Amino acid sequence: MDAQLDLAPCGYFSISDSGVIQSVNQTLLTMLDYERSELMGRHIESTMSLTNKLFFHTYFYPYIQLYGRVDEVYFTFRTSNQQDVPVLLNGIRQTRDGESVVDCVVVVMRKRIEHEKDILNTKTKLQELYQATQEANKELERLHEEYEVKQQALIKVNDQLETMASTDLLTGLKNRRFFQLKMLESLEGYRATQRELGDLVLGNLAGLLQSVSRSTDVVARYGGEEFVIILTDCTAEQAVITAERYRSQVASADWGVYNITISIGAATVAEEDTDQSLFQKADMALYASKTGGRNRVTHAADLIQS
Repeated sequence: MDAQLDLAPCGYFSISDSGVIQSVNQTLLTMLDYERSELMGRHIESTMSLTNKLFFHTYFYPYIQLYGRVDEVYFTFRTSNQQDVPVLLNGIRQTRDGESVVDCVVVVMRKRIEHEKDILNTKTKLQELYQATQEANKELERLHEEYEVKQQALIKVNDQLETMASTDLLTGLKNRRFFQLKMLESLEGYRATQRELGDLVLGNLAGLLQSVSRSTDVVARYGGEEFVIILTDCTAEQAVITAERYRSQVASADWGVYNITISIGAATVAEEDTDQSLFQKADMALYASKTGGRNRVTHAADLIQS
């Protein structure tokens, strides 16, 4: 590796299709507090926490195999002394010397923190300058403009990070993390307003689910071919009716030579429910739909009664 790449102002590493590190620059070694000999030949996932290993293995690999590149993924590496380092990760898959490799560049995401500190400092100066003389008014205007620019920059960075952190790369739907956060929010809202909440666990066909859903519904990919939907302000009876609409529209849609149907499990929140208990009830209802012949809707309340 030449000196310019080795000391570039961003981290660089190259891995095989199986994830084994083939080359790494000094910038990344310094960033993660490793010696070159400690990383060469090891799997790249050895520099990650369990959560980020799952993300890297589940999304990064399939995405770059499918599209040949990954741009601006918000990610976290772990140093040799187990400290997290937030970065933006870019990768590209290419052939070199007859072998397929993945070249990656990482940039440490410290600017977000710097933006926040700058905004707080600027706001403090603004409060002081509002009480100053007319001579300070020109400086006040300049700082106010600077504050607005930095605030907009921070909002943009936060929006980008939030989008990347809550979106499933393969389907474009909200991911499991977003779903679980929304589930907790919905439960808290229910306890405050006693509104009923319907929760459906669906299998398959993200595009149709989105087109049928209301703007207030939360549709997320839970994993594999399973999808989940949160229906707010929905009784148990309304949840079943809505689920039947999903099921019938999928069954009657034109899928060409394929015959596609879905099995649905539904559960309605009760006062004592947590996100885990509510999901477990919906999952049991889904299992009943599958074992009962598929292409049907089952509500968890019916299992209890039977």
